[in-house]
Amino acid sequence: MAKKYDNAVMSIKTLTKSTVWDVQENDIFRMWEGAEKDAEVRESLRHYVDIIRVAFMIEEISDQKIVIDKYEKQGYKVAQVKIDENKKVTWALKKRPIMRVTDLTYENIRHISAAKLIEVLNRNFGGGWDSLSQSIKDIIESGFDISTTTLPADRLHKKGGMYEKKVADGFEVLEVPKGTWVEAIFAKLKPEAEKPRMVFGGNSLDDGERDEDDEDFEVEDDYNKPDEDDVEIGEPDDDEITEDNYSTMMDLGSDPDEEVEGLAVYSED
Repeated sequence: MAKKYDNAVMSIKTLTKSTVWDVQENDIFRMWEGAEKDAEVRESLRHYVDIIRVAFMIEEISDQKIVIDKYEKQGYKVAQVKIDENKKVTWALKKRPIMRVTDLTYENIRHISAAKLIEVLNRNFGGGWDSLSQSIKDIIESGFDISTTTLPADRLHKKGGMYEKKVADGFEVLEVPKGTWVEAIFAKLKPEAEKPRMVFGGNSLDDGERDEDDEDFEVEDDYNKPDEDDVEIGEPDDDEITEDNYSTMMDLGSDPDEEVEGLAVYSED
């Protein structure tokens, strides 16, 4: 299941192009109302509207009942929003549907379930996994573990086979007939990668160390302090040149990146 956020504590200012996919039309209206008096929101109106537009279609419409009814019949939610101290407009909002593989983006891929992905693939498929463009594959694989197998139809569901093991492991599966053979595409949402914590002085903040906001906390400046393992770089003595270190000390016109890499190797030696 895709990760969900606590919509009750989210605000217009905390929305991102990713988390905006986890809220609904009524959430947007509620958050906008809560930010009406926020000067920063008013000054950066275009910025926040652009974030909302990533996941929602926004129409500024007339407040006439006939117009409102027309949009509501199309699945839009309609409400008035205040865009400055003296002006209110009527917005019609509708969540952008994810119906085709071309609707998938890096922002929304982790906000759909594997079952939803299989539904989208099934609606667009014909030639199997390899019929997708590499860019679409990259988007899908950024959020899901994908594996495929193609077998004769009578062998695909063989007891103890790959199909049975994948389903038991929580994968959703799409079967794409190819004559007397079948391609099975397995999909499972990847676990959220844990972000590394910032480390000061070799100690993690998770180990009970004070953070930067503590008054007495000091970060030791080791920028210009040589490490014990640092090697002084100077003119090499002839006796020190060996078959092992000769190539790391000679510059034969390599490009700047190679020079940096070579210097790193020399320093490690």
